[in-house]
Order: sequence, then structure tokens, then C-alpha cells
Amino acid sequence: MLIDFFYTLRAAKLPVSVREYLTLLEALEAGVVGPNSDGAWSLDDFYHLGRTVLVKDEKHYDKFDRAFAAYFKGVELVADFTQEVPADWLRKILEKELTPEQKAAIEAMGWDELMETLRKRLEEQKERHEGGSKWIGTGGTSPFGHGGYNPQGIRIGGAGKNKSAVKVWEQRAYRDYDDSQELGTRNIKVALRRLRKFARQGHELELDLPDTIRSTAANAGWLDIKMIPERHNNVKVLLLMDVGGTMDEHIQRIEELFSAVKTEFKHLEFYYFHNCVYDFVWKNNHRRFAEKFPTWDILHKYNKDYKLIFVGDATMSPYEILQPGGSVEYNNQEAGAEWLQRLTHKFPNFAWINPEQQGVWQYRQSIAIIEQLMSGRMYPLTLKGLEDAMRMLSK
Repeated sequence: MLIDFFYTLRAAKLPVSVREYLTLLEALEAGVVGPNSDGAWSLDDFYHLGRTVLVKDEKHYDKFDRAFAAYFKGVELVADFTQEVPADWLRKILEKELTPEQKAAIEAMGWDELMETLRKRLEEQKERHEGGSKWIGTGGTSPFGHGGYNPQGIRIGGAGKNKSAVKVWEQRAYRDYDDSQELGTRNIKVALRRLRKFARQGHELELDLPDTIRSTAANAGWLDIKMIPERHNNVKVLLLMDVGGTMDEHIQRIEELFSAVKTEFKHLEFYYFHNCVYDFVWKNNHRRFAEKFPTWDILHKYNKDYKLIFVGDATMSPYEILQPGGSVEYNNQEAGAEWLQRLTHKFPNFAWINPEQQGVWQYRQSIAIIEQLMSGRMYPLTLKGLEDAMRMLSK
């Protein structure tokens, strides 16, 4: 059975060797994982064992996850809810479709009212609900739960549907962008090359032909070879990339951009954030809560000659930008707008690259806010958009 699983991983372009496959079989034979007291095998245990043995670089975790899910069909991930919100409350049974008129009639709560109401619901609710407008549950028009519709609520469990949640009650796992992604086109690299400032650095490895000719002539014809350091792009880039949530729709294009950036710029520093930059960023999405980099340290570590490039779809609740505590994941002490302004003031050469289609920008309030904070320096992830951004940054 597992030979087909091995071929599935190879088909997903995972660098899995026969030696690693045999190691997995040896681990199973040695009883590293096995059946529980009921005689049933734990697919979760096998998943962790397989990922540990077969994946040698964390950037391939997402490829492994997709291949694993494709092979072991029917596997369901059970959310780890807190005791205050039992999983049974969030078991989705019905799908309630509302007309545009019904959606327009639903009023959104303000931030303070939303948070206070959630606190009261957690104190009062004793059983699961579905299809209603008040309690934590599924379907319906309640601002708490998932599977229904509310113009501004808190999603608890489930998957995003309407992209209107101002906060999300779950611990989500993001993945690093793969910097080894093969580019389907050279256009991105060509566009990035507009941002170039060459300088000769390093050891003397390149022939200086004009100086060699002059020196040889001055030396009465005796060959006098002159060497100079190679030319390198001396531009320094600080790349901040949005990851997770709505950015999952743009993974392939962002990986292509990330691959090109790592190829073109020798002096590159990159970090991740989710939706908006707050008081910390991270470099590894699988350890983002354990290995945080304070944004203050980023501001103090890098000189203002770095070109600051944000990459994100800027699609979020306006509260995430303007409201302290507005982050969907934790209670940030200062609004995201404050941190964006600090970054753009420290690094005067900045731009925001948006993978979302430019035609929908006017319909997203958060995009308009971010574009204003960027002083209009928001560019689409297109060939022309990249060329315009690089041309602006090179001034």
C-alpha cells in the first residue's frame, strides 16, 4: 500500500528518496507508531512519523500535507476548541442561503459591542444552536460561529466563506513560501532587474580586459593580466510578506515572485506577517509563535537605505488596521496603521505589491486604507505593476 503513497509524494514534487521510504518502513516495523488499545491505527500518528522521516526541509511541509490529504481521502481534521466552546456547538448541519435583500437587512455590531456580546454569550450559552441570529453556532445570521452570514462577526472554527470576519477563534498553521519554485516565465525576473545598482565586491575573479591591454602595452608587450572583483547588484531589499488566510489563493504567484527576488537580490532580508504588520514578525511559519522578531528590532537593525517591499492582498477587516486589539489572532496593543507608518517613515523607499486583481481594489475598504497609508504606492502583481514599482524604488 505504501508504495503508492511514495509515488504520490514524488508526483507532488517532493524530494523523497527510496532510502527515506525504506526508513519509514523500518520505523513502522519497529513499532514507532502502531494500533491503539482498540486495535485501530492512528492516521495522525502516521502523518507525524511520515513527515518527520520523509520531509527534510520545512518549506516542503505544505506539499507533503496536500499529497497526504490527496492519498488518504476522507480524512477530517478536528478542530481543537477550548472548553468554553464545545465542538458539538459548531457541528455544521444546514446551509442557509440568504437573498441579497436579507443580507442587507442584517446590521453589523461595532467593535466594543461585538466583544462584549461574545463575552456574554460564553457565560450564558449551555447548548449548541444552529440557524439562529443570537447564539454561538452554525448557519443563520449570528455574528459568532461559522457557516452562516453576518457582515461583521467572529468566526469560531470552520472555514472562511464570506471573508467578513473581524476576528478568528482558532490557531491556524501557515506555511513558508517555497523559494525553489520554478518560474513559468522570466518576466518577473526581467521586471525586478529594473531595480539594480551594481558595485564590484568580493575577490578578484573577473578579467579586466581594458586594464590588461593597457598594462601589457606599457610593459613592452609582456602579458600583464589584471583582475577585478565581480559586479553584484548592491541594492538592499527588506521583504515583508503576508501569509495565510486569503493569501492562500495567491500562493503560486507569490512563490514565483519570492523565487525571483531571492535570485536577483544578493542583499535580501525577508519576514512574514498575517494581514497587517503589528509588534512582531517571523521567518518560519511553523515556529511563528516560538521565534518572533519584534518589529522594533527590525526598525533598529536595518539602515534606511534598504528598499522596503510589502507583499499582500490587503484584504481584511478595517479593524485589523485601525483598531488596537483588531488582529484576528491576538490582542495587539497598537493598531496596525501605527506600525505601517513607523516602517514607511524609517525606510523612505517603500512599495506594496498586491496580488489581488486591481479591478476589485475599489470594493475592498481595507485595500483603500492600506493604499492611503502607502501614500498611493500600491502596485498590482503584474508585469507592468512590478516594472512601475521597481522604477519608483530605483529613484
